[in-house]
Amino acid sequence: MAVLPRVVFFIAVVIFHFSEAQNEFAKLPESYRKGVRLAEKQVNSHNGVQYHFLFFKSLKQSSIEAGFNVNYFYHHFYLKATKCSRGTENADSKTCVFRNDRPVIDCAMCYKTFNGEILMEPKPYIHCIYKPALTQVMESSRLEHCNSMSFSSGTMTLLASTGSD
Repeated sequence: MAVLPRVVFFIAVVIFHFSEAQNEFAKLPESYRKGVRLAEKQVNSHNGVQYHFLFFKSLKQSSIEAGFNVNYFYHHFYLKATKCSRGTENADSKTCVFRNDRPVIDCAMCYKTFNGEILMEPKPYIHCIYKPALTQVMESSRLEHCNSMSFSSGTMTLLASTGSD
């Protein structure tokens, strides 16, 4: 009998974490969700990936409004493996349960939008790597690359803008 309350508690915690991750994604502004979907597509297309990865947590966001419906975005977030296999169609955290036995993938991306759509020129910068393998040099390189994207248009840097953490 002592096992039943533990099982119920475990199930409640698992359900809470899944709904929390889904709510995190839903809370993102649409421009950031589009970027996350692009990163998910890239990560899930790699041959070495066995499980489907989904958005887990946002770490930092910033944006610059450059005028004429042009915006630059920087987003740092985690993707997490699910129990669904790679290539699962229409996957979300309700149908694909997160795995807790794999490290998260740390992603940083920057991209330019026009009228709310991600432009392919300049090519969106997406850098995703398993968290344990991420180095300080890689983090610095990410920031330099994203700042150079916004400098080329004559705007202030993404990291100098006021964004939410």
